[in-house]
Amino acid sequence: MRGSEFKARLNARWRSVDSMLCVGIDPELHRIPEHLRDLDDAFYQFGKEIVDATAEHVCAFKPQAAHFAAEGHEDQLADLIEYIRATYPEIVVILDAKRGDVGSTAKLYAREAYERYQADAVTVSPYLGYDSLVPYFDYTDKGIVVLCRTSNPGSDWLQKSQLANTPLYLTVAEQVSQWDTGGQCMLVTGATYPEELAQVRAVVGDMPLLVPGVGAQGGSVKEVVAAGVDSQGYGLAISSSRGIIYAGQGEDFAEQAAAQAALVKRDINRAKG
Repeated sequence: MRGSEFKARLNARWRSVDSMLCVGIDPELHRIPEHLRDLDDAFYQFGKEIVDATAEHVCAFKPQAAHFAAEGHEDQLADLIEYIRATYPEIVVILDAKRGDVGSTAKLYAREAYERYQADAVTVSPYLGYDSLVPYFDYTDKGIVVLCRTSNPGSDWLQKSQLANTPLYLTVAEQVSQWDTGGQCMLVTGATYPEELAQVRAVVGDMPLLVPGVGAQGGSVKEVVAAGVDSQGYGLAISSSRGIIYAGQGEDFAEQAAAQAALVKRDINRAKG
C-alpha cells in the first residue's frame, strides 16, 4: 500500500514534534470567553487564538463543521482553516463533518471539504458502502477518516452487532483496509473502548487512527497508547476538544488551553515510553 500525501504529512508531524495530540475546535458562543463574544468574527478569533497557543503541541487540528454551520459561520470555518494552512502548513487539518451519501451528493460533500474548506481530510460514514467513498478517493492527496468504532455508548447496537460472527466495527476495519489502495484512509476508534481499539489495530496494521474520547469523555490516554500505537510507536491522532479549548474562560483562555495541551501531550509521550 503506497502512502498518500496526507499520511506522509501526518507521519512527518508525529516525528517532528513527537506528538500524537489532535486538538478539536468546537466553538459554542456561550462558552467562548466573554471578551470575544460580541465580535463579528468571534468563532474565527477564538479558533485562531486556540490554534496559535497549541500549535507547538499538536499533530493535527480538527474543527467541527456543525459548530460553525449551525450559527451560519461557515465563512469563519473556511477562514480558520485557511489561516492554519498558511501559518502552520506542517499541521494537518481534519474537517469533522461525518458525511455519508452517494452519487452527486457525495461528490459535492467531497468538493465542499477539500475545495471549499481546503481541509486535508474529512470524517465520513461507511454505512452506504464503497459508493459513498469513491468521490473522496478521487482526491488522491487527501485523507478519508472513516467512522469505525465510535466513542459514544449508544453506538453498540449497530457497531457491535455480529456479521458472520464478527462485530460490525471489525468488518468495517477489514473492508476499509481493502478499499484503501492509495493509503488515504484513517479510522475513527474511540478511546472509551481500548480493547476494541487494539482489535482494530490488529486488523489494519499501520493505518492511522483518529481517537476521540479522552478528556471530557473519560477515555484513558495510557490505555489508548498501549492498545493503539503502530509498529513505529506512533499511528494515533488522540483528539481532545472541550478539555483543552475550554480549559480557561478568561482573557488568558489561550494560555490555559496551551498548558492543558502540553499536559495531554506529556501524558501521551509518557505512556508511549
